Amino acid sequence: MLAVPAVIVVAGCGGRVSASDGSAATGLSIQAAVTHIDTNRTAHLTATLANGEPARVEWSVTGGDPRAGAGSISSDGTYTPPSYLTRDAVTVQVSAVLAGQTAQLLPPSDTTALTVTPGFLQPLTPGNLALGPNGTVTVSGSMAEVGGSGGIRFSLASDPAGTPSTAGSLSAPHCVRGAVEGSNPAYTICSATYTAPASIAANDSVYILGSVAGSATASGASPALSWTRVLLNPAGISSNPATHQTRLSVPVSLGSSSGSNVDYDANSGQLTDCCGGTLGALLQDATGTQYVLSNNHVFARSDQAIPGETVIQPGLIDNGCTPYGVGPGTTPVATLTGYPSLSSPATNVDAAIARVTTGLVDPKGNILELGAKQPDGTLAAAPPGISSTGGKGETAALGMMVAKSGRTTGLTCAAVSAVNVDVAIDYFTDCAETSRSMTKTFTNQIAVAGTNFSDAGDSGALVVDSANAEPVGLFFAGGTDANGIEHAIASPVSDVLATLDTQVSGANGQTSYSFVGGTDHPVSCLSYDPAKATDDTTALSVATATLSITERERAEAALAQAQPLLNSGSGVIRAGIAASKDRAGTGAVAIYVESSAYAAAAAAIPASVGGVPTLVLPATSPVEPATLPITFQPRAVSLNQALAAKQKIAAVLLKSNPAIFGVGVGQSLDNPSDAAVMLFVDRKKSPGALPESLDGVRVRIVLMDRFHVTRAHGTSARTASGCSALRSIITTDGQEFDPAARLLEDRLQLPE
Repeated sequence: MLAVPAVIVVAGCGGRVSASDGSAATGLSIQAAVTHIDTNRTAHLTATLANGEPARVEWSVTGGDPRAGAGSISSDGTYTPPSYLTRDAVTVQVSAVLAGQTAQLLPPSDTTALTVTPGFLQPLTPGNLALGPNGTVTVSGSMAEVGGSGGIRFSLASDPAGTPSTAGSLSAPHCVRGAVEGSNPAYTICSATYTAPASIAANDSVYILGSVAGSATASGASPALSWTRVLLNPAGISSNPATHQTRLSVPVSLGSSSGSNVDYDANSGQLTDCCGGTLGALLQDATGTQYVLSNNHVFARSDQAIPGETVIQPGLIDNGCTPYGVGPGTTPVATLTGYPSLSSPATNVDAAIARVTTGLVDPKGNILELGAKQPDGTLAAAPPGISSTGGKGETAALGMMVAKSGRTTGLTCAAVSAVNVDVAIDYFTDCAETSRSMTKTFTNQIAVAGTNFSDAGDSGALVVDSANAEPVGLFFAGGTDANGIEHAIASPVSDVLATLDTQVSGANGQTSYSFVGGTDHPVSCLSYDPAKATDDTTALSVATATLSITERERAEAALAQAQPLLNSGSGVIRAGIAASKDRAGTGAVAIYVESSAYAAAAAAIPASVGGVPTLVLPATSPVEPATLPITFQPRAVSLNQALAAKQKIAAVLLKSNPAIFGVGVGQSLDNPSDAAVMLFVDRKKSPGALPESLDGVRVRIVLMDRFHVTRAHGTSARTASGCSALRSIITTDGQEFDPAARLLEDRLQLPE
């Protein structure tokens, strides 16, 4: 699910912080980590006395934008800029005055200047897409600037870091700037057209980078950046998520934008946010009555809805937060039937169904882009496969390649990265995720990891086996790890159907649901992940160089204990020092085995020696490391051991360590023939000491953001009223527009 925030202007304010009585003060100075930020960020400032001790001060801000104001500063010295600007850059003066000395006429004070530039109101859109030779696409971005002369600069790169690329070409940018005068702002929207190269030898990616002009500084602050990833493919497949976000002709296909007609936030009579998700799949009960399936938090507003509420296509997020009945742009396609309550301990899925309004949803259950390539390069809509399971779906397996077709990222494929996942998910009463209603722990869930596999707004999408399109899971939450990889969480379809059967009555009281679909068929997978391979010499040396002295010493001390493992007859030929892939920053003992004997030798290597994890690497000789594609799965015995270890410890870890919010079983990266207990750890919290192993089973740490259900996966809230990072400027009825800008034009006014 995805939330569209409106911009809320915050007036300047002051606060107090108590750290010292100031008795030793003869002066005051302000320190700022950065002096240049954009409107999506904050800056933390501190004040110290002449002797270097923290000072108790009153903060204030002045200057800034003549219309949007100076922003605000909290009592702890956190400065939040205004939500938009009317020019390319403004200067804000932050002042601190020593507090608690009322007898002094002029207490010590200091002032520092911050430069604020516009940030992205919406990142580049679409966020990901696929093109064949000579394919073209227009990429757009929206920045929080009303007027001014700046804009978004576009460039081609081979990675998000900005390494230049010559794969294709970009047109000159075109910007539409909002009016400075008047009460209806239209934010600056810039676009550029990308043309793929005429020849594409193999699947590859190119990044279209967008940067806000003037946001980069010499002070070390990062520029406001966004990017679109284009999957270049010689097959000539063309895929653009914008198709999923438009208002479709009836009967509408699944995999498209949808949601509750009343799923919006309001403040003092003004709409401030709205949500949207995905029409996931079509179900039928024993009488043949059809229902659309999505998440509880998409159709039922996280337990807040009443059966009978209207489900629309597209969702409010893709119609400028304009509900059906208030303005045009949406079609009421179904009526909420019911949902398993998230607050109930008997519920282990996030699901809801809505009875189809006759003729308005494709009765065959066609899902956008789930079918074969068409002559123009686009992918046809097709139903999920049901012929081998009778509409009940399959069980996910570790390493299974799966696909999903969702509102935000369209058709994407990735592998199941963990099974039997217990995970804590936060739910909120508002789209902006500022008012928490509950934290629910789900058990036995599926995790899928892949670049651009999912994002907010894909909630409710059906996850299918890419080999036959059979239903596997219902996507409902996701997050981004420290390497920028998306991790999606889905409920097994067997659990979804069983829960609906027992908790939601269909027509005439029938309670037996199944998927509507057709003959099993392969999915034309679009995967944004490169082929995985073990480290080469250069990558290994770089990783090792990042180890701390302590970790190096630990690994070196354990190295001697690894010598008995060396056996040229079994292919184990050398041992050394390395950095663990399962536990970032942890030293490991690298065990090199001959490529020809890799599978058998790797299975015999213990998870650790001397309390230090082992890393199994291929080699062609004792001095020549090799690259070996990882194509095999963990051994069955190892997988069973990991499942048993996880079951023993998962509940304890989730309750005792607030940094751990998920526990499952996946594949070890240090030794792919081994399974590992996977710990999903909040990278914003200190986890303390984490177990090295559990009952002899490897432990793999995934350091990442907590899972979200409405907010974009890679972005945390800046403030309660901050903007989430969106992936779309939406096309409705064939026209492109910015929903947040439209909302502002219709309902909000600039301050006088």
